[in-house]
Amino acid sequence: MHKLGRGHRDKLQQFITITGASEKVALQSLKASDWHLEGAFDFFYSQPQLKASTDSRHLEELYNRYKDQYVDMILADGITLLCNDIQVDPQDIVMLVLSWHMKAGTMCEFSKKEFIEGLQSLGIDSLEKFREKIPYMRSELKDEYKFRDIYNFAFSWAKEKGQKSLALDTAIGMWQLLFAEKQWPLVDHWCQFLQARHNKAISRDTWSQLLEFAKTVGSSLSDYDAEGAWPYLIDEFVEYLNENGITQNGQIYDSSLKL
Repeated sequence: MHKLGRGHRDKLQQFITITGASEKVALQSLKASDWHLEGAFDFFYSQPQLKASTDSRHLEELYNRYKDQYVDMILADGITLLCNDIQVDPQDIVMLVLSWHMKAGTMCEFSKKEFIEGLQSLGIDSLEKFREKIPYMRSELKDEYKFRDIYNFAFSWAKEKGQKSLALDTAIGMWQLLFAEKQWPLVDHWCQFLQARHNKAISRDTWSQLLEFAKTVGSSLSDYDAEGAWPYLIDEFVEYLNENGITQNGQIYDSSLKL
C-alpha cells in the first residue's frame, strides 16, 4: 500500500472494510473502475470469483435465528430482530435495498431461498459482515440504473398478494421513502394531490411513469409536454399544480391548496 497516494490508499482501505476483500482483489477492482469506488463495488459484486466465500453452516444459523417458529420463513418479528442485530431501523430504505438483493416477493417476509441466496450474492455469512455491507447497499441508491431497478422492484414488493395495484397509503409511504433519496421537490404536492383528488390504488403504469416524470420534467413544469404519453393521473397532477399556482416562474410555492 506504500506505493499509493493518500487518496488511493483511503479508497483501498474503505473498499476492503466494506467488502471484506483482500488487498489484491481490492486493488484489482479499483483499477478496473479507474479508482471510482461505486464502479469498483459494481465490478467486485458482478464477478462471483472475487466475492468473499460464504459458509453455508453460518448462513443456516443466521436463517434459523430469524425464521418463524411455526412457518419455514422469516416474517415481521424475525425481520425486526434482524434490524436490531444490524442496528438499522426497520423503516430504513436500506431494508428495501436488502430485499431487492434477496429478490423478495413480498414486504416483511423472506423465504429461506431468498434469504440465503441473497446473502450469498452479497458475500454475507455473519452479523459483522452484514453491518459492514450496509454502507455499500446505501451507495447503490446513488447509481441511477440501480435506483430505477430498486424503484420498480418496490411496486411488486410492497403490494398485497393477489393485487394488481398498490394501495394508495402504501404507495405514498414508498414514494416518500424513495424520493427522499432523489429529493424530488414535488413529492409532497404529488402525495397531497393523490389524497385529495384520486384516493384510489396506484397502477404499475402510473408507478413506473412517475419516476420518468420526476427525472425529465423540472419543478417549474416548463419542459412538460401536454401532448406526451403520460398517464392521465400525471396530466391531472400538472393541472392541479397550475390551478393552485404552486409553480410560478420556476419556483415552488407552498400556497394553500384548493382541495
